[in-house]
Amino acid sequence: MISIFQAVVLGVVEGVTEFLPISSTAHLVIVSELLKIDQSVFVKTFEIAIQSGAILAVVVLYVKKFFDIEVLKRVCIAFVPTAVLGLLFYTLIKTYLIGNMSVILTALALGGVFLILFETYFRKEDVVSDIKSITYKNAFYIGLFQSVAMIPGVSRSAATIVGGLLLGVKRDTIIEFSFLLAVPTMLAATGLDLIKSSGSITQSEFGILGIGFVTSFIMAIASIKFLLRFIKTRTFVAFGVYRVLLVLLIVGVTYAF
Repeated sequence: MISIFQAVVLGVVEGVTEFLPISSTAHLVIVSELLKIDQSVFVKTFEIAIQSGAILAVVVLYVKKFFDIEVLKRVCIAFVPTAVLGLLFYTLIKTYLIGNMSVILTALALGGVFLILFETYFRKEDVVSDIKSITYKNAFYIGLFQSVAMIPGVSRSAATIVGGLLLGVKRDTIIEFSFLLAVPTMLAATGLDLIKSSGSITQSEFGILGIGFVTSFIMAIASIKFLLRFIKTRTFVAFGVYRVLLVLLIVGVTYAF
């Protein structure tokens, strides 16, 4: 069982990390280890469900975008690959990947190195400056990039943003698209998990989910605003370095003790 304090801490972690290219799932699992929270079925459900709090932050901040049919069509097309692959591999992912520290640390480190190399050497002219200018084909390709993040530790936002940059989408445009694409993706993941797990969740556990949800929502609003300011003058190299250093720290501490 997760305590109220632990629910608040995990909600803060989820809200802060969901939209940064550092993998919210990895941070939730790592913090759960630090707090001595066992990766039970409920904990895995909790870590998925509180993502919907962060998603509500996107809806609140970008509500007008969800009434633009041209934007919605592209978001829906990009959602298709993850929806299909997520259904196919749901059991495998939840049983063997979520909570697997070896998989998470490997993905976190390799993703960090990739971000550093990508930002250092990749140069491509930005030709798409508006979400409605993203072609349907490229929206689908961006969705394929996002689906790689079903592997915990990869980072959904990093995969989506890198995919968009490779396709010539401007940085601020693909980041905004990544925010919007997170809504159906995370809601589907949360809904599927709650449907499959609701029978085993007690009334008190639903209360804990609510605490994590609200905390995640509040922190996600602050995180989104931070990222939008950050990208105006900086690349993602710092996030890549952070990922690698975090893995080295965890590995070092593990071997030391």
